[in-house]
Amino acid sequence: MSRIGKKLITVPSGVSIEEKEGRVIVKGPKGMLSESIPQGITMTIENNEVKFQRSSDVAEQRALHGLARALTNNMVEGVTKGFVKKLEMVGVGFKAEKKGKWIQFALGFSHPIILQVPAEITVDVPAPTQVTVTGIDKQLVGAVAAKIRSMRPPEPYKGKGIKYVGEKIIRKAGKTAGK
Repeated sequence: MSRIGKKLITVPSGVSIEEKEGRVIVKGPKGMLSESIPQGITMTIENNEVKFQRSSDVAEQRALHGLARALTNNMVEGVTKGFVKKLEMVGVGFKAEKKGKWIQFALGFSHPIILQVPAEITVDVPAPTQVTVTGIDKQLVGAVAAKIRSMRPPEPYKGKGIKYVGEKIIRKAGKTAGK
């Protein structure tokens, strides 16, 4: 039995979960999310608890069992609390500036980089060297944060680039100077 798949999801007050035509629909105070349920996985809702079961013990079904439960749990958490990823820029002249639905980055290139933010995501720039990505969809928040980080990943010699807050950059020793 899948350890993650057999865990129950407790539904907090103010959140409704329903299954319609092979899709899980989760509505809460922050919005609505939906995701398809893999074939062979069934969902039952009893007493504000959601339980997932699989039809067979095939390896693929065991994997999808845990996946379906994890995705649904992320949706419940997203519509109640939301998800946040914080990034910071390290480097001389590295900065970000919000311009409506666009974010403009100065990352040491000869030109500014402009990123359009998806409508479901909120990107804030609390300081010129900090970016905060917020939203209810965990996958989309992570994808936008990874896209921002990929514009200038941190390099191992000086640590310059865009990194997640709290991320440790393994530094390399540079060339030794003279004899």
